[in-house]
Amino acid sequence: MKRSSWRFLWKSEDIRNKLLITLLLLAIYRLAANIPVPGIDRATVAALTNLKGTQGNLINLLDVLSGGAVSNFSILAMGVYPYITAQIILQLLQPIIPALEKKMRDDPREGRIWMEKWTVILTIPMALLSAFGQINIFNQMLGSSIITNWGFTAGKLMPTLTAIFAMVAGTMLGVWIGQLISEFGLRNQGLSLIIFSGIVSRLPQSLLQMISSKESWWMIFIVVIILVITIFAIVYVQQGRRNVPVMFPGRRIGNRMSMPVRSNLPLMVNMAGMIPIIFAQSFLTFPAILASFFVNSKAAWLAKSSNWVTNAFGAEAAWYPVMFFILVVLFTYFYTDVMFTQQNYGDNLKKQGAQIPGVVRGKPTQDYLTRVQRRITLPGAFFLGFVAVMPYLFSAIVPAGSSATLLLSSSGLLIVVGTVRETVQLIETELRMHGYDDRLINN
Repeated sequence: MKRSSWRFLWKSEDIRNKLLITLLLLAIYRLAANIPVPGIDRATVAALTNLKGTQGNLINLLDVLSGGAVSNFSILAMGVYPYITAQIILQLLQPIIPALEKKMRDDPREGRIWMEKWTVILTIPMALLSAFGQINIFNQMLGSSIITNWGFTAGKLMPTLTAIFAMVAGTMLGVWIGQLISEFGLRNQGLSLIIFSGIVSRLPQSLLQMISSKESWWMIFIVVIILVITIFAIVYVQQGRRNVPVMFPGRRIGNRMSMPVRSNLPLMVNMAGMIPIIFAQSFLTFPAILASFFVNSKAAWLAKSSNWVTNAFGAEAAWYPVMFFILVVLFTYFYTDVMFTQQNYGDNLKKQGAQIPGVVRGKPTQDYLTRVQRRITLPGAFFLGFVAVMPYLFSAIVPAGSSATLLLSSSGLLIVVGTVRETVQLIETELRMHGYDDRLINN
């Protein structure tokens, strides 16, 4: 009976060390997630997790995505999302700024170094803005301050700045740990595993809460069925490919010419991954964060306008799920177009002498592939939109504030399934690179 090469996972010293380093760094991150922000009012923090209705569901979902950091209001309450937002902004700026696009195209290695440096720099103001906005929005939800002595008046300035800087420092710590994992642990999986560890750490607690609560067994059964169907759908869509036939020219071997090779260029149905959901959520949250700066303004009209913006762009607004769905679909197309253009398949295939049958090399090839990619992106975009608003749709059958709602965070499931798939593929690649290929091993 043929056995898998995974049995050599622990025997390879290099792979074993990478796994141990990854687990150690994730353990450090989870420990840091329990360090509270200085000056918090614990009674107010406890009231935050007991909110009912749409606000309660939003807080519960944020708590799941942060791995319980919101319910503890720890220094990692924002997670690494400010870094991801900064990364998305710089990626989207490439086709808009010609000089930046040229820099990335002429020297990809130097371009990546420049991109990483400026992503970290941009993360700091994004984290400052997010920290202030998050505290202000939570304060408005509760009607009281989550931070003792919150404000920019005399006597309150130092506690306020301490809380904000602690949250920014927590985000930067999370980014640093993620970069260490990518460099010394599982390659290029740092940030994904950081988010993954937070979501997974809350799932057992959510299951226990469902089982021990007063919720009926039929409700638990429905949630489990929805969970299984959602995971199946995520895997099915994530694996979706459109194989475009490509002919590669034959090679000269001595005095002989080999025959042309027929291959396929796989185009992904969901090329954008989780990015459109994160960006759409940031886009919708940004007006509320800006408005929170002026909620307590002495000018009545400014305070009233700020309150209106906060309510209009809050998760409890009736139009929020509809706008969220539309933005996710639009950003999926936009981000896929940007990433597909940067890969420049037309020129790359032309340099290799390859050709799609019936399509002229160069720009016509790129145009053809772009049309194909846009067509297959349609189901992927609508799927991501449905994933984004799924918790709001099922809030009609799941009681407000119910622990079952935590399991319906399909955005979290998308991260979990995607990270597991990428990690498994990475480990299999590492095993092959070290000679542990199950097709070549004698059993």
